[in-house]
Amino acid sequence: MEYLDAKRLLCPMPVIKAQNKIKTMEVGAKLEVICTDPGTLHDIPAWCKINGHKVLETHEEKFEIKFIIEVGDK
Repeated sequence: MEYLDAKRLLCPMPVIKAQNKIKTMEVGAKLEVICTDPGTLHDIPAWCKINGHKVLETHEEKFEIKFIIEVGDK
């Protein structure tokens, strides 16, 4: 699993960073993204749906939001 620290970044930067990272990954690989911007709760799943990726897990802990994304083939 790959890891992306997107803490303290405001939208749209967490999505852009995730997009850039996923471009370097194989289909089926998993990416863990850690964010602090509450807007990512909507933005990352919406971006994944549009681009053929799958959000496997979303966890909120205090001020952090963790996503596990499976890279799609789109």
